Amino acid sequence: MGMKLVVIGGVTGGMSTAARMRRLDPKADIVVFERGKNVSFSNCALPYYLGGVVEQSDDLILMTPASLKRQHDLDVRVRCEVTAINRDRKTVTVRDLASGETFEEPYDKLMLSPGASPIMPRSIAGIDRSNVFSVRNVGDVVAIKQCIDQVESVAVVGGGFIGIEVAENLKTVGKRVALIEGMDQVLAPFDYDMVQILHKELDDNGVELHLSSTVTAIGDEGVTVSTPQGEALVPAQAVIMAIGVAPETELAADAGLEIGQARGIRVNNNYQTSDPDIYAVGDAIETYDALAHRWGRLALAGPAQRQARAAADHMCGMPVSNRGYIGSSCLRIFGRNAACTGLSEKAAKAAGYSYDSVLLFPSDKVGIMPGSHYMASKLVFEVPTGKILGAQAIGAGEVDKRVDVIATMVTMGGTIADLKDLELCYAPLFSTAKDVVNFAALVAENVLAGRMPQVHVSEVRALVEEGAYIVDVREEGEFARGHLKGAHNIPLSQLRSRTGEIPRDVPVYLHCRSSQRSYYALCFLRGSGWSNVSNISGSFLGISLYEYFNDKALGREPIVTDYNCN
Repeated sequence: MGMKLVVIGGVTGGMSTAARMRRLDPKADIVVFERGKNVSFSNCALPYYLGGVVEQSDDLILMTPASLKRQHDLDVRVRCEVTAINRDRKTVTVRDLASGETFEEPYDKLMLSPGASPIMPRSIAGIDRSNVFSVRNVGDVVAIKQCIDQVESVAVVGGGFIGIEVAENLKTVGKRVALIEGMDQVLAPFDYDMVQILHKELDDNGVELHLSSTVTAIGDEGVTVSTPQGEALVPAQAVIMAIGVAPETELAADAGLEIGQARGIRVNNNYQTSDPDIYAVGDAIETYDALAHRWGRLALAGPAQRQARAAADHMCGMPVSNRGYIGSSCLRIFGRNAACTGLSEKAAKAAGYSYDSVLLFPSDKVGIMPGSHYMASKLVFEVPTGKILGAQAIGAGEVDKRVDVIATMVTMGGTIADLKDLELCYAPLFSTAKDVVNFAALVAENVLAGRMPQVHVSEVRALVEEGAYIVDVREEGEFARGHLKGAHNIPLSQLRSRTGEIPRDVPVYLHCRSSQRSYYALCFLRGSGWSNVSNISGSFLGISLYEYFNDKALGREPIVTDYNCN
């Protein structure tokens, strides 16, 4: 008989530990206790059952206790809740939820993977109503589906990844959907300038977006929210809470295991808790943010699987490498894909970095190819080292591919010089010869070297309102279809013959549609003696996307005569 491993929690981290241990030790005695009805289900796919992408709830269940026993000789027991860890005698106390029986199970090594629970604030009046749901397991989405099939309007509370995916899927099946978020933007890992594209996409597809709105009560008529303008009622017949999760640490704390400063179970480099025979992985632990250089928590399936593999390796005497996390995520929002990795600008600022960023809108494939579209790309880098800190991308194409490339560079400590010279696959149907990520690095290198002074899209409204001298170098027809109010149209094709119109004694701000032609104009003017010119990062496409949603939502005066968002 080999090692006796007891695993608490039968989803990503727990089952990955058990499966890895079986591969390493065919003789190990492995027991998995899961409080719920199912193990090894696709929790990341749960929202897609609501929209019919996953047609049957049983399709969400990847393995059953019986199949795990047959294929891997794992003793998996569902509806069994571990109520105590008895470290002095190396047992756990278990309650069989079906029979009510309580028993003790011994262990040599213990793995904690209890996950995290959806936050359901008791301060919200009506939080216990029968039409209020959370999304954690298969049973949750089955209950939501049964309810929403009978209603027309749904409020989704929380603009994180789960909230967005739930809102999209409910809208897809014809529900009236209100998305309520307490911050001034959805998707906190993205910067404010980038997320405006996603605000527009949600709004364009009929999702009622309520930002800077905090839920105070849930009643018969809907959800009461507190906003900067006062209280408001958001009509809804069902409410789905997706404001975040809290790590399940009660079992560990009761056993005297150390809880970390990020409120997760504290683990060391090998994913051991303060008891060397007890390990922990997944949503319940705190782990190291490799870029911000602090402890944090990351509720993602990929890192949980890697943690589980490392922990099982260590139990079997194999060396473990723990690099912490950088945080890479992606999702789809209707017709836009979005991905991010590493630090956003606001996260870089919070971590104390000296940093800058570039925002550009290159084509994701050769323009004459079917399906070619802009890809909004943001690269955040350290100043003056050029070390890549993070990236974000949004578009109709393969943003995950581009961000994965940059995630690799971040993990390897790469710089914009490394990214600039990276050799990537190219064919017209897939990309451009100078891929989006190479393009971003080239622009960042110009900014870092001082060859391209820039202003960000977030600064343009103030420039327009103060009457700054802005030159639009697009062609006259493009200018006529929409432009910044007060801008001077001097097309790039006419620039050399019209330099006398460009002042030298005040700052001059150049833009085109996506910043490429305005960069050519900037190079010409700087080479001809103008030292007062700057490029507007993102140009008119970026400005339009940045301004559109807030103009509509706030009813404010646009700074453009018309938008160009395509």
